[in-house]
Amino acid sequence: MDHLIYTAMSGASRSLMQQQVHANNLSNVNTSGFRGDLDKAMSSKVSGSGYDSRYMVQNASGGVDMASGSLEETGRDLDVGIVGNGLIALQMGGKEVYTRNGHIDVSEDGDLTINGQPVVGEGGPIVLPPFAQVSIADDGTISIVPQDGDINALMDVDRIKLVDVATNQLSKDNNGFLISSNRTEPRSETVSLASKHLESSNVSAISEMISNMSLNRSFEAQIKMMKVAEDLAQAGNRVLRNT
Repeated sequence: MDHLIYTAMSGASRSLMQQQVHANNLSNVNTSGFRGDLDKAMSSKVSGSGYDSRYMVQNASGGVDMASGSLEETGRDLDVGIVGNGLIALQMGGKEVYTRNGHIDVSEDGDLTINGQPVVGEGGPIVLPPFAQVSIADDGTISIVPQDGDINALMDVDRIKLVDVATNQLSKDNNGFLISSNRTEPRSETVSLASKHLESSNVSAISEMISNMSLNRSFEAQIKMMKVAEDLAQAGNRVLRNT
């Protein structure tokens, strides 16, 4: 009888974990540059004498869906969308993290950040001097018109670090940034940007909603199986008592 209980309990646990992944994807359907999480599971034998034939589901990281989203024009000078493969490098502590979100903010002191993390340039975090206008080229070069407004004094200030990391080497940290096994990655000269654009999330709201409804039905079925196992166990106990 416990075979049925293990099967139902394992299936219900798996459904709950899948729901968390798909719910997180659905909640970020409008987040610029968001990459959907993938779910994965493996069977794990239950240890202990007499339990060798029992297996439980062991959840594992399924990686990240790196399919591209669509580029949408915003008209904002500090918005950039990545064309094709590639990532924008950010600094977090003593290492780099990566993102496809190109919505760059600038502080009063000229610091460029994305989601609160400094944007990495040629020699570290990018800091702009006072400017009247700013533009970003397709190779990540940042140019400004100084605050005095002399358009003939247009000058290159820094260059955003763009990298290209293989999908199987990427994972997400607890803050939702992409990370690799290395502390830093080399600059890629093949990654290109689209200025005044942002990339949409690659998550399909319809697909995620359908997945969630299917998982809800699966979870309910597993709970019913656990109830059936309980009823059968009670029936067996009554037979034993009567004998």
